[in-house]
Amino acid sequence: QVALVESGGGGVQAGGSLRLSCAASTSGRDFSSYSMGWFRQAPGKEREFVAAISSPSGSRTYYVDSVKGRFTISRDNAKNTAYLQMNSLKAEDTAIYYCAADLRSAQGMGVRTATIDFWGQGTQVTVST
Repeated sequence: QVALVESGGGGVQAGGSLRLSCAASTSGRDFSSYSMGWFRQAPGKEREFVAAISSPSGSRTYYVDSVKGRFTISRDNAKNTAYLQMNSLKAEDTAIYYCAADLRSAQGMGVRTATIDFWGQGTQVTVST
């Protein structure tokens, strides 16, 4: 089992930055065993993939095209935490951001939204113009 708690959301002006954190509490398997990802859901829209990072070391990362060059996903296995650094934020980035943990490959996280192993409760990000 994995419990995920996101933090770091809030309001920011367009062009600004936020850093989201996802703290994991695990039982049975080490945090490093899990691929970690970030998804987001805007009002009236489906949850969409944002970024993923491979297990155990995070040597591979994957991003949706709309955030490439602006967002960076990372992980610190010693702290059982994943991060999403978001720069050059745009109004269209406004959404609830969810952290995800999955034992399968990070590469396929974007097409496995419905079957992700574990989800956090979400943190709101609001970008104003």
